[in-house]
Amino acid sequence: MLPGGKNMNQLLKQAQKMQQDMLKSQQELESKVFEASAGGGMVKVEMNGKYELKSIKIDPQAVDPEDVEMLEDLIVAAIQEVHSLVAAASEEIMGKVTGGMNIPGLF
Repeated sequence: MLPGGKNMNQLLKQAQKMQQDMLKSQQELESKVFEASAGGGMVKVEMNGKYELKSIKIDPQAVDPEDVEMLEDLIVAAIQEVHSLVAAASEEIMGKVTGGMNIPGLF
């Protein structure tokens, strides 16, 4: 056996465990549903951990034919907020799995 071979095997096992943990964490994240709202709850959106928009709920009081732009802004704000929630959860999970190492391309 080459010098350090034992350490290399241990390192490979740790890398395999990290890969398994990342896959499990990614699957858990993708199955979660995140919700955000804008305009005091006038617009609510749901997005899963794969950044797929699942639903948009609009309070009828938010629909003003004279001010469609406000409704559009509320929808954009709610989507941006839920996107930020998913990104934060992804970073948190990745940080736990990788021990804070920044590994590009994960999640």
